[in-house]
Amino acid sequence: MIDLDGTLVHTAPEIAAAANLMLADLGRAPLPYSQVESYIGEGAIALIKRCLTRQINVEPDAELFEQAETLFFAHYANNAAESKPYDGVIDGLKALWNKGYRLACVTNKPEEFTLPLLKKAGLADFFEIVVSGDTLHKKKPDPIQLHHICAKFDVPEYEAMLVGDSATDIAAAQAAGCFIVTVPYGYNQGRPIDVSQVDATISDLTELTGILI
Repeated sequence: MIDLDGTLVHTAPEIAAAANLMLADLGRAPLPYSQVESYIGEGAIALIKRCLTRQINVEPDAELFEQAETLFFAHYANNAAESKPYDGVIDGLKALWNKGYRLACVTNKPEEFTLPLLKKAGLADFFEIVVSGDTLHKKKPDPIQLHHICAKFDVPEYEAMLVGDSATDIAAAQAAGCFIVTVPYGYNQGRPIDVSQVDATISDLTELTGILI
């Protein structure tokens, strides 16, 4: 199971552009790219709220949020599929595919953006299952997405692995009882990965086959 934003695809430039267009429509000052990037990882709703409040876990005015949500999704629909895979992603996925591993993409991004992005990036055909942020009633860090994928593959959680880039991925994998492997790039709210919490770290996806048995 592999995360999307920050693991497979570098989506922050397009997300930041859409967020700042949203803020401009609301008459608000733009945010630095690095600040928007630090807000990525727990889905679009959390991102929009953080852009409005410029804080983590603070609720904006409900009417303002509703307006902002509509604006953000409208702008993001125009550029979401333009994001590019990280170096090593396609080669890493090909290597896993050639060795017969069954692959799923699991993301907090809504399906309407996930599927076109995977297709345009040339990644869609690698994944038997794609679970987006709105596929189920909860998403990472809740383990429900990972349980769902394991059930679909008929694989016990202790034989499954999640590859991700953030504390959100680590929490989801640990709650599900899966192995967790992380990449050092990506989005973890501006903090380095706590390597003591993971089973392994890799520089990019081409290293995955080397740690799998």
